[in-house]
Amino acid sequence: MADKERQICDLLVEKAIEARQKAYAPYSKFSVGAAVLGADGNIYTGCNIENVSYGMTMCAERTAIFKMVSEGCTQFDAIAIVAGENATDGAPCGACRQVMGEFAADLDKTKVILAALNGDYIVETVASLMPYPFVKFKPQDE
Repeated sequence: MADKERQICDLLVEKAIEARQKAYAPYSKFSVGAAVLGADGNIYTGCNIENVSYGMTMCAERTAIFKMVSEGCTQFDAIAIVAGENATDGAPCGACRQVMGEFAADLDKTKVILAALNGDYIVETVASLMPYPFVKFKPQDE
């Protein structure tokens, strides 16, 4: 990995660790933070937000991506996710993987950085985590 790529990964992990501190997880006690590098060059952060009705819970990844979209950016180049002591503790759920597929700049190149609390991380791509996503389509009447 080139120095610039490593610096970006390190920064996103740092921002995800910070975002994790804001998680609202009174039921599971499982706090997650995420940081997205938008195609516009901005970093958008999010944390998991639980609800007593578990189905209404929002994952950190979707919080960060939806924040990015609500700010006018609809593609991202990388996302870092931090949850626990191991890098894979914060591996995204299926719903988050599908949302990543919707907004990834390039499925094969958009980085998914799975990080541990100590800052160690592994780098995957959206495609490697979701090899057969539903993809964008145009309605037949267009």
